[in-house]
Formats: sequence, C-alpha cells, structure tokens
Amino acid sequence: MSFRAINQKYLEPGSQVLMVLGIIALCQPWNMLLHSYGVTIILIGLIGFNIFSKIAPEEQAGTGQTGDAQARNPGAQH
Repeated sequence: MSFRAINQKYLEPGSQVLMVLGIIALCQPWNMLLHSYGVTIILIGLIGFNIFSKIAPEEQAGTGQTGDAQARNPGAQH
C-alpha cells in the first residue's frame, strides 16, 4: 500500500473528522479543557486537510486515470 493510498483512505478523512471533533469540543459545555482547545483542534485538522488534499490520488495501473475518474466512467474508451 503506497502513501497515496494511505492518504486517500485514512489521512484526508481523518483530518475532516478532527475538524468536526474540534467543533464539537468548542460547542460542548461540560469540559472546560476541551472547550479551551477546540479552536486548536480545528486548526490542526484544517492544516492537515490542506496538506493531504493536495496529494493527487493514485492512478490505476495502465489506464492513465485516477481511481475516482475510472469509478465515475467505467465504460470509457481508452
């Protein structure tokens, strides 16, 4: 498994989840520590997402298309 596959499967969605968890931490009224670091959690997720979203997805072998492009148009002529 290459870094691009790991990025597409785990790192990019993980950054999105971290941003959502930061919003939840910021809005919850029970734990002051989570509330204090809510913006920091959101920023870490945002920076991670900006970095990981710039990495191109892995190309399918021999087709010259990315995995998303081939999934959208499986009957395309080459």
